[in-house]
Amino acid sequence: MNNNDILSRLRYALDLKDSAVVEMFALGGLKTNRAEVKEMLTKTNEDSMDEMQMNEYAKEIDNMMLESFLNGLISSKRGVPENTSNAPQPFLMSEEGHRNVNNILLKKVKIALSLTSEDMLDILENAGVTISKNELSAVLRKEGHRNYKPCGDRYARNFLKGLAIRYRDQDNED
Repeated sequence: MNNNDILSRLRYALDLKDSAVVEMFALGGLKTNRAEVKEMLTKTNEDSMDEMQMNEYAKEIDNMMLESFLNGLISSKRGVPENTSNAPQPFLMSEEGHRNVNNILLKKVKIALSLTSEDMLDILENAGVTISKNELSAVLRKEGHRNYKPCGDRYARNFLKGLAIRYRDQDNED
């Protein structure tokens, strides 16, 4: 799962319009427009049977861009911090690869949506994945901590699937 897939799935799960995505990028410190967002979400080879080609997008999102979006999501949902000198330092995604992107995704979505660990376990269970509190705690720890565990694509994908089930079904009930 690449950064474009994450953005696409998160946008679907939270039912975000293109204008909201542009606003979240801006809140995260990255100026973009609707046309660029459409390119980020448009697959170039939809009818290809090769899985690697199916994940190619018109405009690739790097770690910095994804982090800007996630920071903007937090600001959008929780409010912009008034005093930036006391604001927590953002998690910086490693530029050498997608090593910890999934871990940071889970942390930032948890913060943005004010989710408890119980909420996250319920979301994963809705998607058909059962993990223990200890496993979730290990995934949410800071990289380098002795109990840190990298989050695989399977958990991240199922978390986003469970998020869609929770938030889209919730909207339909209202």
